[in-house]
Amino acid sequence: MEITERELNRATLSRQLLLAREPLTVPEGLRRVVALQAQHPASPYLALWNRLAGFDAAELDEAFAGRSVVRATLMRITLHAVLAEDYEVFRAAMQPTLYGSRLGYRFAAAGLTPADAEELVPQLLAFADRPRSMAEMRAWVAERLGAEKAEGGWWGLKAYAPLHHAPSGPPWSFGVRSSFVAAGKGPVPGGKTADPEALRALILRYLAGFGPASVADVAQFAMVRRAPVREALRALDGAVEQLQGPAGVPLFDLPDGSRPPSDTPAPPRLMAMWDSVLLAYADRSRVIPAAYRPSVIRNNGDVLPTLLVDGYVAGVWRPVDAGIEATAFHPLSRATWEGLAAEAQSLTAFLADREPAPYSRYNHWWAKLPEAETRVLPTRP
Repeated sequence: MEITERELNRATLSRQLLLAREPLTVPEGLRRVVALQAQHPASPYLALWNRLAGFDAAELDEAFAGRSVVRATLMRITLHAVLAEDYEVFRAAMQPTLYGSRLGYRFAAAGLTPADAEELVPQLLAFADRPRSMAEMRAWVAERLGAEKAEGGWWGLKAYAPLHHAPSGPPWSFGVRSSFVAAGKGPVPGGKTADPEALRALILRYLAGFGPASVADVAQFAMVRRAPVREALRALDGAVEQLQGPAGVPLFDLPDGSRPPSDTPAPPRLMAMWDSVLLAYADRSRVIPAAYRPSVIRNNGDVLPTLLVDGYVAGVWRPVDAGIEATAFHPLSRATWEGLAAEAQSLTAFLADREPAPYSRYNHWWAKLPEAETRVLPTRP
């Protein structure tokens, strides 16, 4: 079976709840979209605002406080919000990546070995049996390793050890100063071998939320090597089917995965910074036109808040005093601007009680954008 580029786009939007806001609870919505990028504390909230009908930010506050939803280092070694029940499986699937990245050169430069980490992790988790501040965690590491090894040691351990970020307060549950708590009381992951069953489970969840996808896409999503992904897909024969994507690229999907027609309408959206739909693929052209990618994904890894028009990135946005400033990289129709204005009014109301300009520290990127049409979308009709 063949699938076109535009059909691929619509499949992604459908599974990521971007064709229509769905009347789901926070856990139900998060289960559908799999994981939410959470480098900035506001981003999971804005991501769900874009996806859930009548989204109440307090529901996500409660989920973080009760740890039914957790914020932790996972896919691509970045912060994600995931269901607590998914964390252990996703973490086990990524064990080789976390081992190789966090116990690598910087850890070794401090005179430490992976064996040191394996010895320290259970003790660190015992210390983090309740929320501990960054300062407390650093002090604990320094006490055991000495001041000269503490920086490299903590750099490796804070992402390698199974730790959750502990909620630290408003406006978005997590503040600038991180706190940490042990992820659980189960067996401590060790070594550099992936759990094949966990990797297969991660792939099935990924395809449900982001498919159809190539081997390279799966590997990009989790930052795992392609060879284990291919092996896992072979083991999933029968549970996964193969399609032919644009340019003949083999794609994999669940047989019952949603694949709407290419002409399915896609409403405009004001997407969060680092929204997962922009980063979950090796081939990001299914959502970001190649010409716009350098403007949206900056060379240091910052991913600007984007305008999604007809299912594709068409520009960027930011709050300003008079409303939401929208910069469009190509001409937009009057109806599209009206749709974006309605979204801007809703977003402004959503942000008002929390933080009217959550991404203001990234405003310096706007001076580096290409020349484009810019409009301020008023906050009131």
